[in-house]
Amino acid sequence: MQEPAPKRGRGRRPAAEVRQDVYSAVGPILLNEGMGQLSFERVAREAGVSKTTLYRWWPSLGVLIHDCYVHAVENELAFNDSGDIKADLTSQLTAFTRVMTKTRGGRVLTELIGAAQTDPELAAEYRRLYSSVRRQAAVKRLAKAQEDGQIREETNLESMVDQLWGAVYHRVLIPDLPVTQTFIDALVGNLLSGTAHSRNPNHLS
Repeated sequence: MQEPAPKRGRGRRPAAEVRQDVYSAVGPILLNEGMGQLSFERVAREAGVSKTTLYRWWPSLGVLIHDCYVHAVENELAFNDSGDIKADLTSQLTAFTRVMTKTRGGRVLTELIGAAQTDPELAAEYRRLYSSVRRQAAVKRLAKAQEDGQIREETNLESMVDQLWGAVYHRVLIPDLPVTQTFIDALVGNLLSGTAHSRNPNHLS
């Protein structure tokens, strides 16, 4: 009889498989217990990878946690294009608000934002993997609306992103007032009423 092939060592697994194991190990801990319960030692033990591998791919614990967070929420925060910029902005901000206020992921993101103030590597990864990606997706969708005549040509799209998402972040991080659906509807409506053409009935008003 032919002898069975030797099992492949854990250290020789494909990189994508190792990363997925890390994401799967960190996610439940992050969402159920919070950032404070994570360490490289625990992640290595739970994911079955060496600390050397972790340090090579993620230079700090904050960077590792941030990468796992982005992996967990990227599908939920996808930016759709229905052809109606008002509906798409409302839908996107509603989804973002739900993540920030109704899930444990929101608490994790606020912790990451706080940690990034004293962790330069985490701050760089936050910009590279999350905030810049989210901004680019929003600007791309707004640019499409601009091409379609739904937003005035001279409108600064980067400023629109800051006004919309910045307002939500402000209410989440400084919780004087809640982030409600009424607030989101008013936020989008007020902003678009100042950027839409008024002479064309097909444009937003």
